[in-house]
Amino acid sequence: MFAAHKIIAPLSGLLLLAAVSTAQVAQPVQAQTSTATVSLTLADALARAKANSPQFQAALTQLGLAREDRVQARAALLPGVDYNNGFIYTQGNETATPRFIANNAVHEYVSEGAVQQSLGLGQIAGYQRASAAQALARAKAEIAARGLAVTVTQAFYGYLAAQNKTVTMQAANDEAQHFLDLSRKLEHGGEVAHSDVIKAQIQANDQLRALQEAKLAEQNARLSLAVLLFPNFFQDFTLVDDLGTAPTLPPMPDIQQLAQKNNPELSAAFAAMEVANHEVLVARAAHLPTLVLDYFYGIDASHFAVSTDGIRNLGYAAAATLNIPVWHWGAIQSKVKQAELQRHQAQVELSAAQRQAMADLQSFYSEAETSRGQLDALHNSADLAAESLRLTNLRYQAGEATALEVVDAQNTLTQARNTYRDGEARYHVALANLQTLTGAF
Repeated sequence: MFAAHKIIAPLSGLLLLAAVSTAQVAQPVQAQTSTATVSLTLADALARAKANSPQFQAALTQLGLAREDRVQARAALLPGVDYNNGFIYTQGNETATPRFIANNAVHEYVSEGAVQQSLGLGQIAGYQRASAAQALARAKAEIAARGLAVTVTQAFYGYLAAQNKTVTMQAANDEAQHFLDLSRKLEHGGEVAHSDVIKAQIQANDQLRALQEAKLAEQNARLSLAVLLFPNFFQDFTLVDDLGTAPTLPPMPDIQQLAQKNNPELSAAFAAMEVANHEVLVARAAHLPTLVLDYFYGIDASHFAVSTDGIRNLGYAAAATLNIPVWHWGAIQSKVKQAELQRHQAQVELSAAQRQAMADLQSFYSEAETSRGQLDALHNSADLAAESLRLTNLRYQAGEATALEVVDAQNTLTQARNTYRDGEARYHVALANLQTLTGAF
């Protein structure tokens, strides 16, 4: 098994040395290179992956944006308060009145608070649409989280299986070398033919090559996991091996109940349908009148003062505006048609999501059930293969078995052990896939 490499820490140290003085970075670099080995469980790996996965963080960003859209849509339903300040200068005439009839005085000071409330079905429907969009973003974030869990589970148990395969291939290589040494000794004693030595040498060569491939696969699995878990490509970590302690599979009725409550794919489809419904309401609301209420309190006078010559300048004003849409060359109705087309598409996607959810549930459960049911048989096969190799070696030493039988027993044991490890990893991944529909159980 390869030792964990420490490549990134020295490299990052060199980059820091190029940017700042040696005295400033000597301690941080030394601290990073002397970091203790990190031991990770699957839960630890999931937590680290969530913090470093760009896809999952993008889903969280979209959820945050949708939450702020809802805040803004709610604010549009409430009165807005502003404080306006301004000064208008207009050229006067001989009577100290403005030359422009639209202006009130030669010097006009405006300092007043303004409250505005806009009332219309469009604002209400817009808030409902934003709420539905937030629910949709929340469902998509949950989909991303569960999808990431499957990815991490595959990488986590894939690496554990690769480690175990390396151990198996090392044992197979040692067994092949032992068989080669044994066949040479028996040949020198005149007990076996030289063909047995040739066969043993071929087997030793094959097992050595298989060991090298297993080590390479283990290294690649480790690198893939490091990319998922660490922001600085840290590789000095170990995994808690719980490959053989997978949880039990609940019965199908319990799984169905969990899927009905916790399927994020269906939640997203329903939320998308809700968004589409509110899009139609928003578009249709453009046909209806909108009432705008304004209230002003403050100064709008020729002097910036509370009172002038005994006359109080502070005062208030109110205005109400009713906007009635009359003719827009079919633009409003066109937007309604667009919204209705999107709603129809959302209906089709919801129906497809419901059908796919039923199929996925049965498929994922069958996969988990099948892989779990095979584990006992795979473990039994590995034990029988080990016993078969032991007996075959004894028979070969007694001259009752051929070299081909020994080689076949060795290959059978190696294959049985590797298949058992693959079966354990397969069951863990099958459970992770099932939990994308049901949540944790």
